[in-house]
Amino acid sequence: MRADRLLAILMLLQHRSQLTADEIAAELEVSRRTVLRDVEALSASGVPVYTDRGRGGGIRLIAGYRTDLTGLTLLEAKALMSSTSGHVTSPAFASAMRKVSAALPEPHRAEASRAAQRILVRPDGFAWPRMPEPHLGDLQRAVIDGIRVRARYRSRTADAVDRVLDPVGLVYAGDRWYLLARRNDIERTYRVSRFESVTVLAEPAQRPADVDLEAAFLAHRSSFRTSLPVVTVSCVVRADTWEKLSRRAVRTIDYDDEVDGWHRAELEFSSDQHAVGSLWAAAPGAVALAPQRIRDALADRSVAAAAAYGRPRSLAR
Repeated sequence: MRADRLLAILMLLQHRSQLTADEIAAELEVSRRTVLRDVEALSASGVPVYTDRGRGGGIRLIAGYRTDLTGLTLLEAKALMSSTSGHVTSPAFASAMRKVSAALPEPHRAEASRAAQRILVRPDGFAWPRMPEPHLGDLQRAVIDGIRVRARYRSRTADAVDRVLDPVGLVYAGDRWYLLARRNDIERTYRVSRFESVTVLAEPAQRPADVDLEAAFLAHRSSFRTSLPVVTVSCVVRADTWEKLSRRAVRTIDYDDEVDGWHRAELEFSSDQHAVGSLWAAAPGAVALAPQRIRDALADRSVAAAAAYGRPRSLAR
């Protein structure tokens, strides 16, 4: 809708001082011509926006012009930025965050921006599928406010233990939330669904003032994946099945060009069971070629499935 786009342009200019038409077009995913028309409409409606032509020029608001669209307090803005809505990855959510940030009073904007840096949303994660995360709200509050927590955590290889953690940031990846936190001055990653209890303490977290969640997440994920046993499987995959299968793998090694609608691929899984389950879930759009033990396990599962589905008909007679 044009009204939303005009508002988005206004908020972008208010937040970034000056942008070129091409930069605004890329941000809003529209054409440069559309941006120029919208800027003319803003100007005609009384918004003091103007264009500097030539090298180093761009579109800007007159110095000192501001508009407050939300009236949000700092606490309300921080709460919105830590929302767990299922739409956090949508363009609408990104647009809302721009508007929230731009509409805040200047003294509060920097703090709200730092709070937003503590939450990262990514489409890929450590594993699959999603599990309940009842303690996410408490962990979000601790991350945003920089408060230490006492938690009971169950790892994938051990019984639950009590820990006092200094939350660093939260990452949403592969339909799951992960907490990056420091314990004994060492930063670790915790899957939020594995917390059995969380108590927010009245103590400030001992953590760096700034954080690069993207770099930290990638480093921890790489370390996690190299710690796993590896089963490499060669297969052929239909293009419409590749995304589903590749998301279940620990790592994709190769994905060749299409031949008769199929691609030759090589993937890594954490175990034979993981490989067989993933390939079975992707069938008939994926066929294992090697190793032979994976092919045999899939063949055995196929025979068992055929027998199971044939049995009800014979019993019915």
